[in-house]
Amino acid sequence: MTDDRRCPDVVGNGLVSLSRREFVSTVGAAATVASAVSLPNVILADEKKPQQPESLVKKLYGSLSETQRKQVCFDWDHVDDERGLLRSRVANNWQITDKEKYNVASAFYTKDQQEMIEAIFYGLYSADWKKQILKQLKDDAGGYGKQQTIAIFGQPDTGKFEFVMTGRHLTVRCDGDSADHVAFGGPIFYGHAAQSGTEAPDHPGNVYWHQAMKANALYKMLDGKQRKVALVEAAPEESAVDFQGKQGGFDGIRISELSRDQKEHAQGVLKTLLEPYRDSDQVEAMKLLDKQGGLDNCHLAFYQSEDIGDDGVWDIWRLEGPSFVWHFRGAPHVHVWVNVADDASVELNA
Repeated sequence: MTDDRRCPDVVGNGLVSLSRREFVSTVGAAATVASAVSLPNVILADEKKPQQPESLVKKLYGSLSETQRKQVCFDWDHVDDERGLLRSRVANNWQITDKEKYNVASAFYTKDQQEMIEAIFYGLYSADWKKQILKQLKDDAGGYGKQQTIAIFGQPDTGKFEFVMTGRHLTVRCDGDSADHVAFGGPIFYGHAAQSGTEAPDHPGNVYWHQAMKANALYKMLDGKQRKVALVEAAPEESAVDFQGKQGGFDGIRISELSRDQKEHAQGVLKTLLEPYRDSDQVEAMKLLDKQGGLDNCHLAFYQSEDIGDDGVWDIWRLEGPSFVWHFRGAPHVHVWVNVADDASVELNA
């Protein structure tokens, strides 16, 4: 896939202080709060407790007319002539269906359906992150609604299914664990251009830049020899997040080679990356990472290329393992590509 940096509209193992069990306990403590995220009342099951996104996808699917299904529902393995296996595609700026006709705020959907779609979307995130998500949507797409589209793959009423929403700086999924061996239902994308074009070195107003600052704080903890290993001259193509497997040639420094306090900070970086998402997706991502050897089996790389302001705060960095890739590109603004599974045989469609 061509990297478009302008985002045009057309276009455990051995870890020190925080094991997966402890991580699950930490994020699980927020689950009750997350389930209380403010959602439209029309989709409440008992007027007190919001339904889970998976249940809402089934309800939404059941409410669609035949005319609607023809436009936004596809077979599980539907292949687009130009875009490949549509269910697993990911990109920095794309529409899965016709934006002008079928955006999520259009009259193509009834009011109840619009509310269900909105509830599904926000239900995929932590309640603590709704304000940040709203800001990103406002800055990048004028707000939630007219610039996002959805599709449903498979049969939510009888079998495996996947709900996908796309837009500028957005690919997010809900699959009810239909897609085997993968987190987040498949590869996802998030980003933010808080300013037009290239952002200043400190990325003012960017809701995701703190993730880079957390990672850069770890870089500052490295000694001279470690920095020589961790710092790489040229960054790979940002969308190149296919899995390399156990024999992969990974950039950067292996987490297992870090000191105790450095490992603890690396766990904090991972937690910061996961925190925007709902509790169940955080837990699943950690579970799959454990199956491939945990964070100890990952590498962390920082890239000298495109250092905004030449300030040594690395705008581009990457956390990668055999079947785990979290690529953060902060130049000229934030693009983040995420691909997590328990098996490197899972293929990416970008």
